[in-house]
Amino acid sequence: MGLLSTFRGATRCCSGHFVTRHFSQAARRGVRPGGEELSRLRLDDLPPTQRLELLFGLSPCLLALQAARRRVARLLLQAGKAGLQGERAELLRAAEAQGIPVLRPRRQKLDALCSYQVHQGVCLEVSPLRPRPWTEAGEASPGDDPQQLWLVLEELQDPRNLGAVLRSAHFLGVDKVITSRRNSCPLTPVVSKASAGAMEVMDVFSTDDLAGFLQAKAQQGWLVAGTVGGPRPEISQSSEIPITSCLDFLWDRPTLLVLGNEGSGLSQEVQASCQLLLTILPGRQLPPGVDSLNVSVATGILLHSICSQRKSFPPSGGLWVQRGPGGSPAPEKQSWDEARGENRGD
Repeated sequence: MGLLSTFRGATRCCSGHFVTRHFSQAARRGVRPGGEELSRLRLDDLPPTQRLELLFGLSPCLLALQAARRRVARLLLQAGKAGLQGERAELLRAAEAQGIPVLRPRRQKLDALCSYQVHQGVCLEVSPLRPRPWTEAGEASPGDDPQQLWLVLEELQDPRNLGAVLRSAHFLGVDKVITSRRNSCPLTPVVSKASAGAMEVMDVFSTDDLAGFLQAKAQQGWLVAGTVGGPRPEISQSSEIPITSCLDFLWDRPTLLVLGNEGSGLSQEVQASCQLLLTILPGRQLPPGVDSLNVSVATGILLHSICSQRKSFPPSGGLWVQRGPGGSPAPEKQSWDEARGENRGD
């Protein structure tokens, strides 16, 4: 007993590692040790369950908390960043307001948890986010808004491509995104990070029958516009569907813009369901191997060429300018945030 009383602490096993914890004076007086520290250690010992995934990056985590589409188990903020400011402080306040446990692991542990992705010192343990069935999207009539634009993705498989596509779609004002359920990349944390968090707030749906979905929308009065690479002779001769440059496309009715797989493009079945094929013309003669664009880059160009035809747009000055006849600014101006809210029904 005399030898044992000389020890000021005790040793316990934590996730396979021995950790020495010194008891306080209160513990030696018979008060139960642990308190807040023990609660934190227990949380830290809990391994992520199979139904949770680790979302990483400042914007994805912040937007996931704000969107409230996921179940959040814990927030992990990198230790050592004294005096959290800006978005990190906002993230911490949001987590505390929702009663989410907050841990402060060291960077080495966050690096390992994220498989050495760029996490910016921020991670969330969350439930997975999946595309919703198309039946939950609700119907929209072409007469509701002649400048509706939905993005349809057939079998995109690279998570960084998908994330970049979602980021462009959100930035340029796409209303909905529809993916094929088969052979498509799921909505993973890598996708969310590549989208700068846009995945957390976009309306993403999926369907088992993409060709049937396109045919049904065409019957409702929507224009189904597919996409192809440069107008090579073999494409022009074999296709019965008209091919036009995206710069010549006139956006005068609700449109579905359909993009295909990174390697093979649109399947024959889906392409046959299109009424028009858009292409991006190159600026020079190109040798084989560099005569096409990455799908996320092509998406940005195509969406911008279409969305720039909107009747109103936010200029660089930050004010929303309503364009009148002849393209001249209408007299009434309002802030971009106000206009965005009105146009989106927020």
